[in-house]
Order: sequence, then C-alpha cells, then structure tokens
Amino acid sequence: MAPRAGFPSDAAALALDGDWHFRLGAGLHDLTPGFEDPSHDVTGWETVSVPSCWQLDGIPDAPHRGSPAYTNQIYPFPVDPPRVPDANPTAEYRREFTLPEAWPADGGRSVLRFEGVDSCFAVWLNGSRLGDGKGSRLPTEFDATAALRPGRNVLAVRVHQWSAGSYLEDQDMWWVSGIFRSVRLLHRPADGVRDLFVHADYDHLTGEGILRVDADPAAAGTEARVTVPELGLDLRAGETVRVAVEPWTAETPRLYDATLTAGAERVPLRIGFRRVRVEDGLLKVNGRRILLRGVNRHEWHPETGRTLDRSTMLRDIELMKRHNINAVRTSHYPPDQEFLSLCDELGLWVIDECDLETHGFELVGWRDNPSADPRWRDAYLDRMSRMVERDKNHPAVIMWSLGNEAGTGDNLRAMAEWTHERDPGRPVHYEGDRDSGYVDVYSRMYADHDETDRIGRCVEEPTKDPALDAHRRALPFILCEYAHAMGNGPGGLVEYQRLFEQHPRCQGGFVWEWIDHGIARRTEEGRAFFAYGGDFGEVVHDGNFVADGLVLPDRTPSPGLVEYKKVVEPVTVSVDRAACTVGVRNGQDFADTGHLRWLWLVEDAGELVAEGELAVPPVPAGESVFAPWPPELRTAARSAGTGERWLTVRAVLGKDLPWAPAGHEVAWCQERMPASGAGSAHRPTGFAPASAGGGSITLGPGTFDPDTGRLVRLGAHDMTGPRLDLWRAPTDNDLRGWGGSVAERWRAAGLDRLEHKVLGVAPGDGGLTVRTRVSAAGTDAAMEADYHYRVPADAPGRLWLTLEVRPVADWPFPLPRLGVRAALPAAFDTVTWFGAGPGEAYPDTRAAARVGRFASTVAAWQTPYLFPQENGHRADVRWAELTGAGGGLRLLGAPHFGLTARPWTSEDLDAARHPTDLAPRGALYVNADLAQHGVGSASCGPGVLPAHRLLPGPSTLTVGFEAMEG
Repeated sequence: MAPRAGFPSDAAALALDGDWHFRLGAGLHDLTPGFEDPSHDVTGWETVSVPSCWQLDGIPDAPHRGSPAYTNQIYPFPVDPPRVPDANPTAEYRREFTLPEAWPADGGRSVLRFEGVDSCFAVWLNGSRLGDGKGSRLPTEFDATAALRPGRNVLAVRVHQWSAGSYLEDQDMWWVSGIFRSVRLLHRPADGVRDLFVHADYDHLTGEGILRVDADPAAAGTEARVTVPELGLDLRAGETVRVAVEPWTAETPRLYDATLTAGAERVPLRIGFRRVRVEDGLLKVNGRRILLRGVNRHEWHPETGRTLDRSTMLRDIELMKRHNINAVRTSHYPPDQEFLSLCDELGLWVIDECDLETHGFELVGWRDNPSADPRWRDAYLDRMSRMVERDKNHPAVIMWSLGNEAGTGDNLRAMAEWTHERDPGRPVHYEGDRDSGYVDVYSRMYADHDETDRIGRCVEEPTKDPALDAHRRALPFILCEYAHAMGNGPGGLVEYQRLFEQHPRCQGGFVWEWIDHGIARRTEEGRAFFAYGGDFGEVVHDGNFVADGLVLPDRTPSPGLVEYKKVVEPVTVSVDRAACTVGVRNGQDFADTGHLRWLWLVEDAGELVAEGELAVPPVPAGESVFAPWPPELRTAARSAGTGERWLTVRAVLGKDLPWAPAGHEVAWCQERMPASGAGSAHRPTGFAPASAGGGSITLGPGTFDPDTGRLVRLGAHDMTGPRLDLWRAPTDNDLRGWGGSVAERWRAAGLDRLEHKVLGVAPGDGGLTVRTRVSAAGTDAAMEADYHYRVPADAPGRLWLTLEVRPVADWPFPLPRLGVRAALPAAFDTVTWFGAGPGEAYPDTRAAARVGRFASTVAAWQTPYLFPQENGHRADVRWAELTGAGGGLRLLGAPHFGLTARPWTSEDLDAARHPTDLAPRGALYVNADLAQHGVGSASCGPGVLPAHRLLPGPSTLTVGFEAMEG
C-alpha cells in the first residue's frame, strides 16, 4: 500500500506481537514447501518472540539462531549489486490469530502493518500472498481485506537476512535480522481517513499559529473536521486558521490536543506550532537561531538489539535531557515512531534520517554505487517517501536527512527535490555531498577544530563545483558527527563548544554516538560482559569500533556523557569575587530561567562551612544578570579557613519536570575564595637523616632496599615502589588515528617495557637520593630519574619524594604519562580524596571535575569500558587516603598530583580484551602522576590538541607518603 502518516485511531486494531512459530533455514535451497498453507503442520517448530532479532535469541547465553555480525563499512558479503549470496539465512514465521467477532464489516479495509522487518520479507495470509517488502527500518502495509476470514487466520512471513536492500543498509552497526518491530492488523473504515498532514506554522512576529490539517478521506464526499478545544477551534480539514498560541520548541514543548473526525473514525492529534527556516545563513526556529547540543542515536539494547520497548526509549530521552542534550540525529534510519512521539512530548530537536547508507562502496572506489545508478532511483525515493509520510506530523522533526555516507549521485538529488516539494516546511540535510547543491545546511563529520573555525569564518576550502561555492558559504553549518565517544573520551569538547558559541554560522553538532552496541554475554564461569565485533566468530568484522557511545550498553552514563553535560550547559554561571556577585548567562534559545533555583555552598578543604540560596530573577533567553551575594555568603567567603575555601553555585530544577525531579542539577560553577588557607603545602624547617644498616636504609617511617633504593615499607605496611612510570594502557583514541596510532609509537619506543638502571644510592644527613636511568631495549632514548626522599624534622611521620626527570636523546612524541607507580596492600580497598572529582578526568576531559572531598571503593573507581584501557584518573588531588583492613596510606600533593588506583597493572589492562579478563593481582597499584597525555578523539576524528599533549622535558614531581595505622 502507499506510504502514509503513522497515527493512532479509535478504529479497530489487533496486536499480533507475541510468540510465533519459527524455523531458520540456510537459504533459498533450505525452505519449507507450503509453509504458508494454513493446513501445514508446524508441530516441532521453535517459537520466537515478535518483535525480536532472531540472532539475539538466547542472549546472554550462546545464541543458537545464527550469530550477530558487526562491520562499520565493509559489506559482509561480496559486492555484486544487486545480488546476494546463496547462503542467505532465511526465517519462516507463522502466527495463528482469531479475528474478533466484533471486527467491523462496514466495507472498509483491513491492513496488515509491519513497523520494521530486516531485511526483505514476503507475507501470506491464509495461503494468499499479499506481497513483499524491503526497507528494514520503515513501515510496510498490505491490504489484507480479501484474504481475511472470520475466526481462525494463519499469517505466514518469510524473512531473508540479505537482499538487494542490504546494499542500501550498510550502517555502522550489528547485522541482525527478523521482525524486530511490532505487527498489527488495522481496520481502516470506509468513511475514515487514509492519510493526514498537520501544517502547524508559527508567526513569531504576531504570536499566532497558522493551522491547516489536510486530510485524505478514504471515501469521496466524506467531510473531515478538526477540533482543538483549548483553542476553541472547529474547522473543516483543509481550512486555514490563525490563532494566538504558545509555540513548540525543544525547551518549551507545548502541545495542543486535537481530534480529526471523519465519518465514524476519530484520530487524536498532538499539535505543536513552530516554524523552521534557513534565513540569513542561519538555521532558525520561530525566528531565532538555535544551537544544537546533539547526539547521534542508534536504536540498541544489549539483550534485544534493535527491538526497544517504550520504557527504554523514555529512558534514553530522560538521560539526554538530564545531561543537557537538546537534539538527536536518528542515525542512520527512522527510529521507532514512539521515540518521535516522546521527543514531541518531552522536547528534543530531531533530524530524521532515511534508512540509507552505501558506505561499503567506498572500498571499491564507489564503483556501481547505487546513489549514482538510475536503476536504484525508485528504491531511493521509496525509502525517503515512507519516512517523510510516516513522520511528517511530528513537531520535533525539524529537518529531513537523505541518509548517511552514500557517496554522491543524482538519486540523492531526486530525494531532496521530492522532499522539498512534499514538505517545504522543513530543511533537507545530507553530509556526503560536500558541494551541498541540493541541501539547506552545510554538514560535515569529524572536521577538526581548525577546519570548524575556518568554516565559521566562511574561509573554508572551496567546493569542487565553483558555481556552488557562494551557495554553500551562505548555508548554516553543523557537525552531523563529531567527538567520537569511543572508550575513554572524547577530548576537546570544550574547544568545539567555544567555536559553536563564537561563530553564528556554527550551530552545534551531534556527538557520535549515544550508546555502546555491546551484546550481553557470559563467560563459561558465568561472569557477565558485553561482546563486540569478532566475539561471534565473524570472518569480517570491525572489532570494538561498535562501542563508541556516551552511555554503556546498560545505559550507565560514561564519564564522556558527564563531561558533555558540563560543556553544553544551557546556562552559564560565573563568580565575580571583587564585585561579590554571581553572573548568570542564559544560553537557551527560547526559555527563561524561571524553572531554576540557585544554590550556593562554601566548603573549607571539602568540609561544609555554609550554604544557602541566591535570589536570581528569571533571565530571558540569550540575556544575563548579576545577582549580589547574600550577607551569609559574604561572611563565609571572607572568613579565614585552615584549608582551601571554595564557593560552588548550582542551578537546579525548582520543581518536577517530566524528565527529571526537582533538585536535579542543570549547571554549576566553582571559584576559590581569597580567604583560602595554605591547603596541603608544607614548608619544612629541617630534614631527618637517613641511616644504613641491617640490610636496609631507614629514613623516618620508610624502609628502603640498599641496592635498588626502592621503598619497601612505610610504617607497618609493606609496599613496592614508587618508581618512574611512563606507560598507560592505550585508550581507543591512542590506538587509532587518521594520522597514525600514537600507541604504536609508544610501543616502538618500548614505553611498555622500560628497564630501570640504578646509578647510585646515597643516604645522607638530608635524606636519601637515588639516581637512575630508565630506557628500553634497542634504543638510546632514556630518562634520567633522580629520587630525593626527605623527612621534615617537624613531621617525622611524613616521607616526601621529589622526582626529577630529564630526557636523554630524542623523544619525538608525547608521553602517555609522567609519574610514579607503587604497589600497596590489596586490603586498601577504599579511596578518600580532596581534589577534582567525583569522576575521572584527563587534561582535555576535565570540565566536569569539581574540587571537593570525595570517597569511593577501589572497585567503583574503575570505569568498565567494553575494551579495557586507561581509566579512573582523578586530577588535581591535594591529598588522598587509601584505607582498608589494617590501616592505610595517605598521599600528599605539593600542591597537586593525578591519582589512579586499581587492583591490576597497566600491563594487565593493556593485555585484556574484556573486563572479565582482568583479575586482581593481590596488590593495589597506585599511580601518582605529574601529568598525563590528553585523550582526544582520534579513534575517528582529531587527536589531542597541542595544549593537552604531554611533551617530554625536564620535569619535577613532589608527593608525600604517610602511613595510617589500623
């Protein structure tokens, strides 16, 4: 049947989800003759749940209906369009249902609606073939009227894993198959509505909405009427009316309930009035430039794959809104329509993307790419029209996207032209054609900061077609993908956001991506983990490149999401100590700040001194105010403290909203007060001497090996180290990179296998000095590392280490880290610290770290990235206590250090492929770092910016050790 809008109705409907009989064959030569015949005996067939992806049945245990396969770009079958292999897994589904006695017999139609089937399928009802369909993430409807019977009915569906359509569905995701969205039988009344199109424009100059609802009655002569009780409207379909309304925006998602009536059918509508235009080179909604703080979202669940229920979709949106995300690109296909309805209700800008990607043709030089082949044009237009027609009534959808990474060609232009004609009220997006001749925005993915800056200044490289150059420079710019969120990262978000706010043309972007596509599995011992590419025996796969989300597969926010939330805060808070004011800049595009409360607290060395609430008037969108400090804050800020005194100001929700409860934090800032004390800085008045004898060297609480100079005991606690450490388990961003892997350079230089040569151990009256040279086999590049241990005479229980490092020869690359590593008793399983936190932070991912006193178990300190890598680093630590049974150890900064604590070594992390490969070694491995290299986004995008690179050079780290007895 022809595509139409997806809409609810009071007409009869029968859900056909549930258990279906199921048989999986190997291909065209392994089919069941006559399986569609109602009399065919399916006794002995398995059952499968519909909707579901058949490869994931049995997850998290070993699947038994084929295996999922992951590729990013390469087709998992020979590129021979439109043919696919004979070895084509094919599923046969059977479902019996009873037609309700009350099913209408009014001369209307009965329609079988499949919301999503991957990838090609044919349908029989009671032995009559209704038709077939392609376009996996798109609805398909069949007229079942003639084949439907009173009482017992038998529905049979044959689904092929591969088809010609698979060439158009080469998205970066798991290849999984089946009837993965819902199936329903719908009654379409003879005098009802075949289709409808809600045109709800908004005139921001007058405050009026312009409403017209076009309806396509199923029968000629049927009058359709629209009522909007809240607006006092009762009008004919097709009639235009102007009325004062509150507009819809992602910040203020105002919807009006309406009803379309045609004959006996009533269709509920939710109308949002808004106008989307590209004007003056800017993307505007309701006359205002908008800034997209977005994310790309694949549909994924670690147990059900692309089959999502409403609660999971709602959870996604709640998490997005709670982390200040305001926009979603539905990469790279239309989502379940319920997701769009939730976006309408809760408020997100949506770029709705067509189910189209032919990325694998790039690997063969784009030869035979369907985008440029006229024989595929109908398929392209079919996919575009089915998306637009289904989703055209969702106010959240502000832009249509032709697809993703499908090269160039006239078929894409034809899609854009059809869309502009069918729906002139929304701009059209496509990134793959850089000339941008038939789209309304200039879109790029993974442009680095310099290129983004040039585009913002309209001095980017010219188009291939000079005639289009002026056109493209007049378009607004978005990064449809940036900041690849793979593993530990992404770095550089702050610098991107500055460019978005600096250049009006740069209207934000969409982080790649929302969720890690891990699949729930268990080891033979029953330990849970998330599988990635290659874990199912795929011959061709792209490893863990599928794990590049801001949330882990179970939807636990990653440190990257916490960082993104801080970077894209919709309101900016600042403190002016001299003027004793708090500045509030409202970076929202429409809403004022009346929904927020402004809380302050003053802490001294992490201990609460005073707290209260600021009186801040509602700040209109785009404006700023300065609120004076209340007397209590002035007093607390200026009173003397024994440690660092910090003022924190927090913007929190003043009442419950549909996506978060009252008290949810939206934004914050911190400022150190001038009344701060000295903190952990210590100025000794003299030093205790070191003494040698009895096979050891003793200095204050420390006992040292006389041959190596290594600290072996502190007070009553055995320990090993500390010793110079330059290595970290490479992150995904270290391992990959368009400009080459920095981790490969680190390994080539032997940073993962350093040898330590002791050049001298010299105890004396001022303490102990140990001179070493650190280098790797096969190279003359080295580090001279001198350890100076001192015990202040006025603090005899505190051992200070000053490490001096000097590079020798050439080090033509940044270092992973620079610091010391020590092994402590494994019983020390709790960490308390004063410094930046509460989560991990690296040089270019530290915007979300605030100064305070925090506590964690060592186990919770770890970030369980799907692919084990460097994680858990806490920045700017003033002091930390590692405690457990039998006491603990206190570390002190002079003034700060970076801290990592884990029950395994960096080498263990490097060797592991899943978190379940990691096993505690019987010690706690602690790193105290002077610095770490940034993390960047090089797994797909720019590497570490110069400001965040750890370049070799003479360096000094000072850290103190103090035993804590049990």
